[in-house]
Amino acid sequence: MELLTGIFSAFGLSASAGLNAYIPLLAIGVLDHYTNLLNLQKPWDTLSNPWILILLGILLIIEMLADKIPTVNHVNDLIQTVVRPAAGAVAFAASANVITDVNPVLALALGLFVAGGVHATKSVVVRPAVTATTGGAANMPVSVAEDVAATGVSLLAIVLPLAAGTLLIVAAALFIWWWWNRSNKKSPAA
Repeated sequence: MELLTGIFSAFGLSASAGLNAYIPLLAIGVLDHYTNLLNLQKPWDTLSNPWILILLGILLIIEMLADKIPTVNHVNDLIQTVVRPAAGAVAFAASANVITDVNPVLALALGLFVAGGVHATKSVVVRPAVTATTGGAANMPVSVAEDVAATGVSLLAIVLPLAAGTLLIVAAALFIWWWWNRSNKKSPAA
């Protein structure tokens, strides 16, 4: 059971990094530093260093502000195309290594893939659709919702990893269903 909770926690944290790179890293670091919920192993325990926590807090504020400003949010998404998958890789590897002895290269690759997939969906599918349908008026509320979701999923992934894993599976299934229906509507009937 510990293996399953460790894996669900890792997937939840890396998915959160696809929405906001710094929320899951900050959550991992703060919870490791101030509570007994996490006990990060080397080298991932660096995330709980007070100076790293301050740096992550500053980067989080910058990303949150940049994501709320029209036009700047598009530049931010381009920059985050590298940062979010990397943060997801670190979050996955750090959290998976708490409970399990997952191969670090595999953990980094899985985190990179999950966070990269969430980021790509956000920046290539969701945000352009929101901008196009609302003339950009809904970008700020959607950005706030993404930050709230990233925070909630990060905390849920640490405290109740099975619930976070179930939530992610349901969300992925709904997205695939939506994408499938959307693709079938575009193709002409035979």
